[in-house]
Amino acid sequence: MKRSLFALFFVSMATAVTAGEQWHVYFGCYTNGKGGSKGIMVAPFDSGTGQLGKAVLAAESGNPSFLAVHPSGKYMYAVGEMASPGRKGGAVSAFAVEQPGGGLRLINQVDSGGADPCHLSLDATGRMAMVANYSGGSVASYQVREDGSLAGPVSFLQHEGSSVDAARQMGPHAHSVNRSPDNRFALACDLGLDKVFSYKMDPAAGSLTASGVAVLPPGSGPRHLAFHPSGKFVFVNNEMLMTAATFSYDGASGALRFLDAVSTLPVEDREQKGVSTAETVVHPNGKVVYVSNRGHDSIAVFSCEAATGRLSLIQNAPAGGRTPRNCNLDPSGRWMIVAHQDSNTATVLAVDGATGRLSATGQQIAVGGAVCVRFLAVP
Repeated sequence: MKRSLFALFFVSMATAVTAGEQWHVYFGCYTNGKGGSKGIMVAPFDSGTGQLGKAVLAAESGNPSFLAVHPSGKYMYAVGEMASPGRKGGAVSAFAVEQPGGGLRLINQVDSGGADPCHLSLDATGRMAMVANYSGGSVASYQVREDGSLAGPVSFLQHEGSSVDAARQMGPHAHSVNRSPDNRFALACDLGLDKVFSYKMDPAAGSLTASGVAVLPPGSGPRHLAFHPSGKFVFVNNEMLMTAATFSYDGASGALRFLDAVSTLPVEDREQKGVSTAETVVHPNGKVVYVSNRGHDSIAVFSCEAATGRLSLIQNAPAGGRTPRNCNLDPSGRWMIVAHQDSNTATVLAVDGATGRLSATGQQIAVGGAVCVRFLAVP
């Protein structure tokens, strides 16, 4: 699909989509549970009809819980969420995408530098990769070579400290790292410290340099974030307090300023135990923000004021399975696919073009230990 079409997707949720647009949908999966997955799975998806086909194995890999697609569409990257004997941490793997079926061929694998790497992302040029190590409490960056392979780590940034929860925040737990829309800064959520770190990016060198830090209310447990399309706001889901926080963002300095936080649960369920948030997604039109709720097994749908970034909860839509983790909108903005870790499924939800509310489609497939969803166009 041409880049000009992608720009049109950001205009309106009601943008017309040509029936028959075909996508590979990749699923990052846990391989150490009862789901039976052996690695990264791939399924066909039609964005004209919302039809999701059967998932098949794309590549064997150990706990490839989070994935990132190279801007060229030629390569896929995955963390190996584990601490392996003989390694400082888990693994980061580079794969070549083999068309037309979407299978993956391992190019190389490098050490993540810390235990349990749980998230990774690429810069907009595809020249650098960034990884968050959860148990290690660190962030690492890598150069991406011309052939898609990963060079050794360029930057390693160890977070330090603790926060108020004695059970979960005795040390740092880096949970995600994402680039800014202008590709100048990377923001890393640390659940253990109640902080979001800002790092200056140098894609050519593959390096990160500390730039600043923003602090959340104690015990928040920041997990994943997403930028507003305007670049003026950042939305962070807080796993422990079950909130969605809004920050203003200064594109010149990479600095964040905390504005507000609202619950991701309806009033009647806010005392429920055993719940936690997982993913944050912003619709391309900037009018709607989504957060997945584990345990509550719902997707919180928020309306977003363009001028202030203020969020208002308008729906808690059933996620369609147990323990929704990563959820993602297809490039048309008309469908959301939700990965369910504990029901070993992936579900398609329809997005209302006027309000952003979600509804069931009846489309669900089996995917063992599914925790991440990524789209890649079929050439």
